[in-house]
Amino acid sequence: MSPTPNSPDDPTLPNPRVGVALFIVRPDGKFVLGQRMGSHGAGTWALPGGHIEHGESFETCAVREAKEETGLDVLNVEYITATNNVMAAEKKHYITIFLRGIVSDSAAEPEILEPNKCAEWKWISWDELRAMKDAEVEGGPEFKGQLLFSPMHSLFEQRPDVSV
Repeated sequence: MSPTPNSPDDPTLPNPRVGVALFIVRPDGKFVLGQRMGSHGAGTWALPGGHIEHGESFETCAVREAKEETGLDVLNVEYITATNNVMAAEKKHYITIFLRGIVSDSAAEPEILEPNKCAEWKWISWDELRAMKDAEVEGGPEFKGQLLFSPMHSLFEQRPDVSV
């Protein structure tokens, strides 16, 4: 019996990949969120991050990606949690490692260093992030149309007690 297409044992599907997502936090508790472009999840809002390179630690990857994407230097990077993200429509499966780090210069602003990947960076609070998620679910007006990247949804669904 052959596997059902898109089932976990379908040999045409790629193996899961590992990515990191970094909450770059200022002293006021706000963190950087960016609008994705040009890849899966285009138009949605996500944390800085990317794929782990061979032999790289979660923390090293997070610091590298933060610098490459935003120009921000980050200190004291620590693990928060991980999520399992199956994106069936896109035939992608990611394990996302969420980390938190402190921006080294609290007056620094994120730059768009990869304009083909990010349209905008902004500083938001945890309450604003939760309001974005709730607006998607409930149709609230304040953040209507500002969709979160699927790993951000997984964070809320799989780890409801997490916060930064």
